[in-house]
Amino acid sequence: MQEEDARLDTTRARLNNVLKRHEELKERLSRDSDKMIYERLQKEFEAALAAQTEEIYLDGEQWNDGLLATIRERVHMEADRKAMPGDMGMLPDHHFHEKSSYKVGNKVICCLEGARIGIQYETSFADEPRELYHCVLESRSFLEKMTVAEHTVPFFLPVREAENDLLSSNAMRFIDYVGELVQAYVDRREQVNLIKELYGNQIGELYHSLPYHVIEFVLNVYDCKVTLSLRYADLVSTLPTRTRVFAWPVHSSRRNMTSTLNRNVTGMPLVQAVPTRLAYAEDALQNMNLPEAYAEIVLKLPQALGGMFQHLSPVSSS
Repeated sequence: MQEEDARLDTTRARLNNVLKRHEELKERLSRDSDKMIYERLQKEFEAALAAQTEEIYLDGEQWNDGLLATIRERVHMEADRKAMPGDMGMLPDHHFHEKSSYKVGNKVICCLEGARIGIQYETSFADEPRELYHCVLESRSFLEKMTVAEHTVPFFLPVREAENDLLSSNAMRFIDYVGELVQAYVDRREQVNLIKELYGNQIGELYHSLPYHVIEFVLNVYDCKVTLSLRYADLVSTLPTRTRVFAWPVHSSRRNMTSTLNRNVTGMPLVQAVPTRLAYAEDALQNMNLPEAYAEIVLKLPQALGGMFQHLSPVSSS
């Protein structure tokens, strides 16, 4: 058992080292160049929104392909007008001096210089604002397909894949999808941050992928260790599509593991440390957000473990 403990300690140390390098890599990949792009685009969007003459709120069917086509036509006409030689480009035109932005859901759509369309995504969690993300679309002419000129969406979210799949065929769907993508990412991330804030003293090792679509952590309560694994098949999901929760009975003293019996929360001795799947916990994770599911799991854990292990008979001391 001491050899097994040593191997576990070595594995844990290696895992902690991997997680540390993972955080360093994430920081490196999101730094200076991306921060400069964000600051530049943020200033450009702020200037464009400050110069607007009206903000139009769209609801339901008001946000459609026809409106997007109108916005595209407008930015190209404005760019063509400014490109006219001499004073021609300075001719007054009240139509072009009307600068409108469009608010639909968590998106603000505005016209940027150079025949570009800007989309600013406003994310939130629990009705509190979080980060702003930007995406800039451009095309050489009104008749040509749009491309993503630049964006501030985290590199690990599949914006370029969505561009290839959607932008040329359904630009409106692309714009909506990116909004769903960043909001779901922020939601999953903030759920993890909240359980760490509320229950950090009960949580052991915690791992998550960059987009938080894989989350694994260990819960140490009562006389057991509970491992929780969450998988999100879709990056626009805020609830996991697959969960696995196992309870592992643990010994009260690791130094006497060969001679000490496991005991569950009812005090009944266990024959051996066999992991038990907690179906109720898996259901909770798939139907509630993570903090609510966590509270539900911990609340019902003593009863669940007592019911699972009560059929085991005491081990004879002889």
